[in-house]
Amino acid sequence: MTQNRLSISDPIRTNDIMRKYKLRAKKSLGQNFLTSEKVLDDIVDASQLQPDEIAIEIGPGIGALTEKLAQVAEHVYAFEIDENLIPVLHDTLSYYDNIDVINQDILDVDLDKFVKDHDLEGKTIKVVANLPYYITTPIMLNLINSDYPFKALVLMMQKEVAQRITAKPGHREYGSLTIGVQTRMATRIDRIVGKNSFIPRPKVDSAVVVLERLDHENEGITDLKYFNKLIRSAFAQKRKSLMNNLLNWQGRNDDTRAKLKQVFTDCGIEDNARAEQLSIEQFKKMATELQATFKK
Repeated sequence: MTQNRLSISDPIRTNDIMRKYKLRAKKSLGQNFLTSEKVLDDIVDASQLQPDEIAIEIGPGIGALTEKLAQVAEHVYAFEIDENLIPVLHDTLSYYDNIDVINQDILDVDLDKFVKDHDLEGKTIKVVANLPYYITTPIMLNLINSDYPFKALVLMMQKEVAQRITAKPGHREYGSLTIGVQTRMATRIDRIVGKNSFIPRPKVDSAVVVLERLDHENEGITDLKYFNKLIRSAFAQKRKSLMNNLLNWQGRNDDTRAKLKQVFTDCGIEDNARAEQLSIEQFKKMATELQATFKK
């Protein structure tokens, strides 16, 4: 049934759909329609979706990725914020009976309640999406920190953001976002996607990132709120040393400096170290030591 039609991602069909519905990509919503079937197939492959698994998509656009997901997953729930695209999606995806298109901002969705309301508890759920650049980080963090433990997130995003969340200690992109993600998820870049794969063409390249839930997320963090305060403070001014940033946080005086120097020594950290040089494990140990020291 589907073999004799051009895929939605085919540039000819994409342009036909856009002409038929007089569509223009909305810059305000970060809309760029993916027109590379190879990239779409790679995204689905990276998700390792199985026939008994559920896919949640964010920002389906005109349905190019949605179509690919529906051919593999048991069911696809596609959240689209642009109400003008809802009738388009109902048309382009009319051949599939395992897709629900939902006109709602994913940031307004109680994901745990959504899972319960749709009888998805116990199902393996993966989020697969081509995210708008302007709101990538809030959506990603909302998914990671939601009550429902999604098995994996396969997200296409701006290459620069992908490099930040997959960075290693010592890399210039390593920062608070890196740590906020990597304490809960294993991260890797699956592939780089050139700007020519989209209509309209964005100004920068993209990357497909795979994030998989760690078996023991936040392991070694005894007080998550305090740990997050440490991370924010440590990277508050990246050009300053870690010591200077922590003095700004704890109080710039001789007593505080002496206590910090002792914590640095206990954690095996040089006095002139910068935050981007520390591993996540070192930050975990430092958080425990700092909290004990400054409660005395």
